[in-house]
Amino acid sequence: MTGAVLLDVDGTLVDSNYLQVDAWLRSFRDVGIDVDAWRIHRALGMAGSQLIPRVATLSGVELRPGAADEVDEAHSRHEAASAHRMRVFDGARKLVHEISARGARPVLATSASPDQLERLRDLLDVEDALYAVTSSQDVEASKPEPELVQVALRAAGVAPTEAVFLGDSVWDVMAAQRAGVPCLGVLSGGVSAQELTDAGAVEVRTDVAELLADLDGSALAPVLGSRGPRG
Repeated sequence: MTGAVLLDVDGTLVDSNYLQVDAWLRSFRDVGIDVDAWRIHRALGMAGSQLIPRVATLSGVELRPGAADEVDEAHSRHEAASAHRMRVFDGARKLVHEISARGARPVLATSASPDQLERLRDLLDVEDALYAVTSSQDVEASKPEPELVQVALRAAGVAPTEAVFLGDSVWDVMAAQRAGVPCLGVLSGGVSAQELTDAGAVEVRTDVAELLADLDGSALAPVLGSRGPRG
């Protein structure tokens, strides 16, 4: 049986998490709000509409009316300004092409905004291998709610038992689990193996390069076909 691999992007395929922390930190400060960087990192994987109030609440800050929109707008500027510093993780492009070559369906399932997603897709440069792309604009509630994973499943045309989610945050794991999809976690987003496992990850790998080197021994194997030529 071949199925689908649902792929998070930030922190999983692209080395961008710590740039995102910096962009969000600058954005909060632009609006006159001081928060700790580590709280932002712990919220990565959520869409801005969820990340902003979560970080503010955990920082003991009561957002004034309109402040969340101002933070979000500032983040768009700071994220765009730092986009040239993002890089694709070693093995990420080959992994997406290998998934496709084996007859499975690679689907990007990210909480990125439309503008951010466009930049990420340009950077990844794997459009020829992708089966579908879903993002925050396709759902009402982002991770850890299961809706984004459910939308990705529909886009792939597979059942939860025919897919595996690949992500780097506890929110990825929780969203996948709530949708009935096993999640393979990677450490490249800065979250520990213990936290990913405690959240429900069925397996944890260092990064996509390590995963690519052992696909047949990984949690992705059940949804992949026989080995095809590497792209």
